[in-house]
Amino acid sequence: MDDLLIRGGQLIDGTGSPGREADVSISTGRIVAIEPRAKRPARRVIDAQGQVVAPGFIDIHTHSDFTLPLNQRAESKIRQGVTLEVVGNCGFSAAPALPWRTAMLREYLAPSAPSLPFQPSSFAEYIAGFPATSVNVIFQVGHNTLRLMTGGMENRPLTSDEMATMERLLDEALDAGAWGLSSGLFTAPGCYADPSEILALARVLRRHGAAYSSHIRDEADHVGEAVREAIAVAEATGVHVQIAHLKLSGIDNWGGARQLLDEIAAAQRRGLPVDCDAYPYDTATNPLRNLFPRWVIEGGIPAMLERLDHAEVRTRIRSDIARHGLNNFGRIPSWDVVRIAVAPHLPEEAGRTLGEIARRRSVDPLDAVCDFLIADRGETRILITSMSEKDVHEITRAPWVLVGSDANALATSGVTSRGKPHPRSYGTHARLLGACVRDLGLLTLPAAIHKTTGAAAAALGLDDRGVLRDGCWADVTVFDPARIADRATYDDPHQYAIGVSTVVVNGEVVVDGGDHTGALPGRVLRRPDGI
Repeated sequence: MDDLLIRGGQLIDGTGSPGREADVSISTGRIVAIEPRAKRPARRVIDAQGQVVAPGFIDIHTHSDFTLPLNQRAESKIRQGVTLEVVGNCGFSAAPALPWRTAMLREYLAPSAPSLPFQPSSFAEYIAGFPATSVNVIFQVGHNTLRLMTGGMENRPLTSDEMATMERLLDEALDAGAWGLSSGLFTAPGCYADPSEILALARVLRRHGAAYSSHIRDEADHVGEAVREAIAVAEATGVHVQIAHLKLSGIDNWGGARQLLDEIAAAQRRGLPVDCDAYPYDTATNPLRNLFPRWVIEGGIPAMLERLDHAEVRTRIRSDIARHGLNNFGRIPSWDVVRIAVAPHLPEEAGRTLGEIARRRSVDPLDAVCDFLIADRGETRILITSMSEKDVHEITRAPWVLVGSDANALATSGVTSRGKPHPRSYGTHARLLGACVRDLGLLTLPAAIHKTTGAAAAALGLDDRGVLRDGCWADVTVFDPARIADRATYDDPHQYAIGVSTVVVNGEVVVDGGDHTGALPGRVLRRPDGI
């Protein structure tokens, strides 16, 4: 007798094929049969009449490694139908943490992981100690973290000994099961690395059959050059490259989405192993300090905070922003498009824009920004509306652009419910299948599901997840296509998506009738040889 039978639904299998009526039989964690009107007996039958039965969604770019130890149930993700998260992105990972650099890593990651405890650990120890969760997890090791462990926050090339240490730490992480390396070349200390440093690490990845994902060096005025730098890694080494959260930031760059997509598509046609992902929002989130010119953070957080207290430094920052716009985000209309998401030491300011705060204090906006960052000890996280909706739609409708929320797994109560974070934590996949498919018609439903299931699995080198097929792991999402929707907003972000009735992870029901069962059947997926 099978464990579970999902009966009567419209099966959309993740391959991009149209839906069909079929029942799904599940036993010992895997799909054992897909057939019309199944006769196989099962201990439990779920009626999916009038709903879509799809593979569990793959969130290919997330930062939930910073919250899953605090929120093992992964509510904001699992309630959207997400069953697999790829973490350790943008060059940021919580390991390895060498004993003499752990405090620096904790300080560096405070805007992203304000409540996460940090302990000295190797990458192997970190993965081994990661708690059971409701979702499957793929880990990456972050280049920024590796550079912190070797060269700290110093703006210089690494010595040969430091480079050897970084390569050794990468080797150890890959041996422990890390899927690959991520980079965050837009901010310190990742931005201090030249292309030759990344290529040296990519050669380590190639030896292991591992992958490389990159928050590229610039997403604003020099985004084309930054995309080409990422593509060059694939061209030089043959390593699979994932370009993270593709966007055009800054008003001077709006309207360029088609050209950017064409450049990546051309690389794919040349046979290069290059993919990209995006989220369907015109607003990004980042530590506030990352909006400043890169020289501001040289030497680390304490040095930055001391530097920001000087009038001549603020004059220089003001001049740089006037000439070049914000680091990585380009030119914005005003500080009214930048709002506080989380401020650990000024929590009452969450939701307010920096323009509003400046007017309330009757000070120059740049002075207000600097004063705020000093008062919040450099830990402020912000939301910034820096993209055009037209570009977002153009990127979203491309059937080969994968889906990554760039967000944490959160919950509406507990430690991860603080502040006013980006609503994409609660809404990315529901927004794709609701607003983008049903309301805007950017994609067909099978095409949208393929982006976040079968296509994502192929990019990751997974052949037994991401599709509904005999023998595959039973990660399944059942949802109402007429009802699925995101409800989280910028003013009220802590709201779960609606429309998902059942989520199965490794054959175990985690969402049942729209409610979380408390089950934690997720697994850490370690990189097999050659992937």
